[in-house]
Amino acid sequence: MATENPENAKHTPWRKFRLPTPLWEAYGSICARVLGRERSEDLVEHVRSLVAEHGNAEELAKLKQAAQELEERRARKGGRPRKTPPAAE
Repeated sequence: MATENPENAKHTPWRKFRLPTPLWEAYGSICARVLGRERSEDLVEHVRSLVAEHGNAEELAKLKQAAQELEERRARKGGRPRKTPPAAE
């Protein structure tokens, strides 16, 4: 279920899910310490990887559409620089 941002047309919709606070905090510190990125980056990468690995033709088309949407949004903003250098890839 998407919760729309106040500036819906300009931003990716927010997503809500339930997770105990201690688990969310532990996940955040592990993402920062081990992966060198924020939780949101890790979650997006996990979802992309899962769809890329297991998606059918329709789901892969949606993955491609989503990648294009993000690319267009970032191009309008002049790109989105990372807060920290990327983790070893």
